[in-house]
Amino acid sequence: MAGSLIKIDEEIVTSAVASVTLTGIDSTYDVYMVKINGLSPDVGENIEMRVTEGGTANPTANYDFAGKGLKTSGAFENNAGANKNQWDISDSNINPTTGNFNAVIYIFNANNSGEYTFITFETSQYAGAEVYGNQGGGVFTSASSVDGVLIQMDASNNIDNGTFTLYGLKK
Repeated sequence: MAGSLIKIDEEIVTSAVASVTLTGIDSTYDVYMVKINGLSPDVGENIEMRVTEGGTANPTANYDFAGKGLKTSGAFENNAGANKNQWDISDSNINPTTGNFNAVIYIFNANNSGEYTFITFETSQYAGAEVYGNQGGGVFTSASSVDGVLIQMDASNNIDNGTFTLYGLKK
């Protein structure tokens, strides 16, 4: 896989921001990958993601997703949403003091205006004395030309730290 990931865009957050936008998705690659490393929020909330079209986040109710939440306390959780205005990427609130959120998200069909955009995601986070994971997928049920993603915290809270990188997967 060495040499297969081509860095397209990267944002490094070191002070509070409302959201992070990664752009550069076009027809060059069939599959794109978003890597989130070391995200910590100012207030404990979930992580959300939207697609961008023409550089602007699309807030319409066209986001469907499902995931399986894993946690050290033992109980699995089913997470799902239909006709939402974003994908919920994290399984639970991230603790702003001890939290550290990481994710790998693959994006398919993004720049094909004749197809829906699909994602798969794998996440991990440490929140206090518990480790959480979330694995699942989603679809943006609008055939449009997606050119990026916007990542934000739920309830209009801020992202305090983290590295956000968009890669293209070489064909």
